[in-house]
Amino acid sequence: MKTILGIIIAICIASPAVARDPGLTPQQQEMLAKGNRHDRNGWIYLHLEGAPRERGFQYGYLLTPEIEEAVRLLARQWHYQSALEWSWFVDRAGEILAPKVDEENTAEIDGMVEGMKAHGAVTSRNEIVALNGYMELLWYWWPTVKDSMKTHSTDYKKESCSSFIATGSMTRDGKIVLGHNSMVGYQDPACNVILDIKPEHGHRILMQAFTGFIHSGTDFFVTDAGLVGSETTIGGFFPFDPHGSPEFSRMRHATQYASSIDEWCDMMKKDNNGGYANAWLIGDINTNEIARLELGLKYAGFEKKKDGYFTGSNVPEDLRILRRETTSPDVDIRHSSIARRVRWNRLMKEYEGKIDLAAAESFESDHFDSYLNTVQPDGRTLCAHWDLDPQLNGPDTPFEPGGTIDGKVIDAAMAHQMSFVARWGSSCGTPFDAKKFLEEHPQFGWMEGLLKDRPAEPWTVFRAGER
Repeated sequence: MKTILGIIIAICIASPAVARDPGLTPQQQEMLAKGNRHDRNGWIYLHLEGAPRERGFQYGYLLTPEIEEAVRLLARQWHYQSALEWSWFVDRAGEILAPKVDEENTAEIDGMVEGMKAHGAVTSRNEIVALNGYMELLWYWWPTVKDSMKTHSTDYKKESCSSFIATGSMTRDGKIVLGHNSMVGYQDPACNVILDIKPEHGHRILMQAFTGFIHSGTDFFVTDAGLVGSETTIGGFFPFDPHGSPEFSRMRHATQYASSIDEWCDMMKKDNNGGYANAWLIGDINTNEIARLELGLKYAGFEKKKDGYFTGSNVPEDLRILRRETTSPDVDIRHSSIARRVRWNRLMKEYEGKIDLAAAESFESDHFDSYLNTVQPDGRTLCAHWDLDPQLNGPDTPFEPGGTIDGKVIDAAMAHQMSFVARWGSSCGTPFDAKKFLEEHPQFGWMEGLLKDRPAEPWTVFRAGER
């Protein structure tokens, strides 16, 4: 009797969704049994396994409420910024992005739609494509057409994320160390998903992701090919080619199938549309090489080395991209990107030969303002706090609700084990109280119902294969 009871309990723990919904078809139950989720310290850990449709079904079913909430947040923001309906945005995603998504990613998206519908949600392929590609459409395509729509729409802040990668004489053990934090508006969909993807073909991936993304969006990952990576957005970037392949589709394909830095970069450059233009920091723990790929539209900068470092703070280093494809400043230290660029170079010099996981965590939590030459959490620090910044000396909106929303670090030893350390909420651990913020800054009243509390969470280790 105890043995039978133990088996029943084990089944319920391993596959709670199957036990919760006997209305699923036998095939759907079989697909779902390969996936699992658990929540820890603000993160949602989601294991996906099998063929594309199976992975998508697991994703959609196990995260239905969170994906619906992500769509709600985006729809509200889109309408506020453009005075257009979400359905209009979804239709444009269906016209511009959906036909260019590769077959495998399309199958995974269709599986996600099926999984959500099995859980009672109403959605479509085009809506999930719109979710995955909203950065490309809202930040890059929309600015090219909004004037013709005769609508005034504020431009989305593209200067975000602080990252570094180092190896050789820069690190304590001579091997690769990578760190990254994401900087977005607090009203945006959450990127608190840890995806553990074990695909039928290609390499296993452990990466952070925005809710409902089949790629990452924050782009912090490790694969069983020995590749680690992150990115920082290229600030002020403007070209976009609606005939190219979506960035989200190329990123997921490259991360799943590339076995080397060069392969990964070649896959990203193929049929590039210029959407979500990033400076990618990539490392190969098998060769101890690191690289930076600055991927514009017409221009791409690429460097690779076995000794040294690369940093990312939204300023392109390739002059062709800087001068011909961006409106970015490169010397005005009042700007967050320039101040953080200066801070990165100072930290790299100070910590030469001493960089390890502990140092990486401290970098991503750093509050030194290179413009004011003081320790002060604000919009110019590596761990950014736009909501605390009056911006008396800067160009941005005062007290904007946003900034650093996470922190992630990895070294070669962790990469070998397919694991990394992550912190949800501000990298430094400073909490955000949504109600208090709106009371103090009523000019952001339209965000009522969008902003959520972000409590302090601890640094947490995640590994591929967790249950």
